[in-house]
Amino acid sequence: MRPHVSDRGAVQISAGSPRVVVFGDVIDDIIVTPIGDIRPDTDTPASIVRAAGGSAANSAAWLAWAGCHVDFVGRVHVTDLERHRALLVEARVSPHLLGEPDLPTGAIVVIVSADGARTMLTQRGANAALSPRDIGPERLARANHLHFTGYSVFRHERTSDFPDLIRRAHDAAATVSIDPGSAGFIEDFGRDRFLDAIAGADIIVPNLDEGRALTGLEDPASIVDALVERFALVALTLGRDGVALGTNDGVRLSAPSKAMHAVDTTGAGDAFCASFLAELLHDPSRDRDALARAVSRGLDAAARAVAGVGARPGPTA
Repeated sequence: MRPHVSDRGAVQISAGSPRVVVFGDVIDDIIVTPIGDIRPDTDTPASIVRAAGGSAANSAAWLAWAGCHVDFVGRVHVTDLERHRALLVEARVSPHLLGEPDLPTGAIVVIVSADGARTMLTQRGANAALSPRDIGPERLARANHLHFTGYSVFRHERTSDFPDLIRRAHDAAATVSIDPGSAGFIEDFGRDRFLDAIAGADIIVPNLDEGRALTGLEDPASIVDALVERFALVALTLGRDGVALGTNDGVRLSAPSKAMHAVDTTGAGDAFCASFLAELLHDPSRDRDALARAVSRGLDAAARAVAGVGARPGPTA
């Protein structure tokens, strides 16, 4: 039986819904949309919106919107614990936040251009203290799936902790997915070092720039072919060109993006990734039709995400 979908797109969470542990970054987004060209050394009028963000926390919110029980593990400054707990609960996520006394909550200034492109200025803050060891065995024992992003890998000194986390998830019969997060940070961190850190994951959901950084290849089909040698399932997002998908047993498919008017592309990739994963977890058959439905569901969520400002679904979505 398929889960009930509300007229606003959200999927009802029931006792039998998949349970996902999401581990990663919590960010305070400051989204700046200049009104006209930015003028150096003087004032430029702008719309400035503050919103909760962070790729992993956004994904947790979209996974809950897509009908999963979600346990989120992250770190913020101690003074922000209650605020971010409340925001996650509002998104139907179960928060498991740790407070950092000496590090600020992570923050990003996102400058959105007239065509929807984003420039991001990032302070990792308390996210830099997050460790795979923050996920206890009791959390994984209840999970069907574990999801984390590259942002948690890039600043962690003990990269061997991540293959160990993946192994612990598999030992608990949970599958594992990775959103690489940032092409620039992959290049800074080192491609091979990053791939070693996420070795053993089942699913990877990079965008085109991240796929190029991970493989050194340009063409989407070639990128997918290269990545399925390491991961069972690859969903390569291509912005306005949609998605290219491949599996290690030979399935290949593509789909165009859904018609949309982009107001703010912040969080579109998180929305796609989460809704794609949720559909796979609701229907784990992984046949071609199931994969196509998962891609379509992800593209629907991405179109919804870019239609408004902010990276998470609204509380009544």
